[in-house]
Amino acid sequence: MSQKAVVKNADMDPKMQQHAVELCADAMRRYDLEKDIASYIKKDFERKYGPTWHCIVGKSYGSFVTHEPSNFIYFFFDKFAVLLFKSG
Repeated sequence: MSQKAVVKNADMDPKMQQHAVELCADAMRRYDLEKDIASYIKKDFERKYGPTWHCIVGKSYGSFVTHEPSNFIYFFFDKFAVLLFKSG
């Protein structure tokens, strides 16, 4: 499996971005369902960076979200788009 992440938009520290991408790769090795991948990423980010994180994983969706400064990333990995942000 040789996927490459393509970051489309980010307001996030580069180290945190790298963590998100690596976590996504790990989640996709463990799970097949989008909801399970999203849950895995969300729970890890909440453990590491505190609540409240939201994660959406899928092939086709639109979004319009408000996020806390420096806590947003939207990227493509393999066949999925991943939206991860902190709000609340």
